[in-house]
Amino acid sequence: MARKRHKPEQMIAKLREVDVLTGWSRSISEAVKTIVVTETTYFRWRSEYGGMKTDQVKRLKALEVENMRLRRAVPDLTLDKLILPEAARGNF
Repeated sequence: MARKRHKPEQMIAKLREVDVLTGWSRSISEAVKTIVVTETTYFRWRSEYGGMKTDQVKRLKALEVENMRLRRAVPDLTLDKLILPEAARGNF
């Protein structure tokens, strides 16, 4: 079965929907089944995005992507920095 990736707006909407359903005296497990995610996913979303607004989640996701890109760039730049002095001395 293929994994479904939820967008930040969908995550926030589903978290709010569970809050509404639990406010109507439904159990968390019933509410989670209504939004068609597992309880584990719900609790992970709630710990990570609970209390955030949609624009805050979008910004968080954008920062995570940028952070990942920078983490990939650092080893390349470090290697270049180590090779450059040797190349400048003529030891190549």
